[in-house]
Amino acid sequence: MVRELSERELVEACKRGDREAFRALFETHKDKVYSVALRYSGDAAAAMDIAQETFLKLFSRIADFRGDSGIETWLYRLVVNSCLDQKRKSWRMLPLADEIARLLRAPGRNAADELLQAELRSEVQKAIAKLVPELRIVIILRYTEGLSYDGIAEVLACAPGTVASRLNRAHAVLERRLSHLNGKGGRHA
Repeated sequence: MVRELSERELVEACKRGDREAFRALFETHKDKVYSVALRYSGDAAAAMDIAQETFLKLFSRIADFRGDSGIETWLYRLVVNSCLDQKRKSWRMLPLADEIARLLRAPGRNAADELLQAELRSEVQKAIAKLVPELRIVIILRYTEGLSYDGIAEVLACAPGTVASRLNRAHAVLERRLSHLNGKGGRHA
């Protein structure tokens, strides 16, 4: 019965302390929260901690939710803040690594291609892990979560222009750090 409620009705039920509504909200969003946390931290245990912290924040602050944005956007904001609080260095950015590998390798797969892809993935992960948190999180939200600039801006409570600026800065840093992969031999930043 609870799962049939609209998002707004579900939030209102949570505000009234309805345990089933909390459970439904958790079940609906747990995978997305864990996914963001895992991609940010790169560590399953740290991701579980981040997800737990995020849901504790959600449940303890649900009364503060005004509905100016959707609950999913508010939840993204909570998980982003939890990720930034963790300040972990290692994490995986496999979709972005795969994209770079796809662009750099020749058609046809063999053992050498597999080795190249693994090396590229490792290099990209290291470069992204070195980004400052404000740049790292926009990369995660854009490339692994597929959010638009407006969506990222809403999650981070900033202007879309700020998102564009941060993405441009992140791209520039990554380009410098990964320039050696395309044979240009640039210096490592």
